[in-house]
Amino acid sequence: MTTRRIAVIAAGLSNPSTTRLLADRLTEAVRGELGAREIEVAVDVIELREHAHAITDNLLTGFARPELAAAIETVTSADALIAVTPIFTTSYSGLFKSFLDILDPASLTGIPVLLAATGGSPRHSLAIDYAMRPLFTYLHTQPVSTSVFAASEDWAGGEGASSLRSRIERAARELADAVARRAPAPTVDPFDPQTYLGKGRSFESLLGGLSGD
Repeated sequence: MTTRRIAVIAAGLSNPSTTRLLADRLTEAVRGELGAREIEVAVDVIELREHAHAITDNLLTGFARPELAAAIETVTSADALIAVTPIFTTSYSGLFKSFLDILDPASLTGIPVLLAATGGSPRHSLAIDYAMRPLFTYLHTQPVSTSVFAASEDWAGGEGASSLRSRIERAARELADAVARRAPAPTVDPFDPQTYLGKGRSFESLLGGLSGD
């Protein structure tokens, strides 16, 4: 049985954070849905706050530190993504966007993505559709139809918590369906010198050993 690999991008800035909490709940729901389809799954969570300085350095220099390079490889070689960001000033966080900016623009082509966000008010939920979804469409990913937004009140129990749970379950089913339909991503050695820093940024290409095409 082929194991499917799910990469989770969590862009919360605090520890603990509701962004990570939402990411964990989505992950468990997706794991359960894939398990019901008898599909084994391996999950890697990328906490962007742990790579914040390395991401900035990469933007300035074009080089990725080993830990960041491994995180990039984890994301770009996954069978599916769960992407969760806090909403700041009506859009995704700068750290979230900066991480996506250092990826090869073609590296996520065709990958199924579950989009999710957290914020203080339900009014911010529209940011997923007018900010996040166009961004991932530009990257040629395949976002599932249902996105998940969690406002502060959704963690307090009652009707809000019930609605959040329902949205999580629906989105998880959609991502699991997309993963089941898609051929497994090939296993790639993240420390292969030809791909270590991504296409066009590998050690060999920098030394003139590759054409870069």
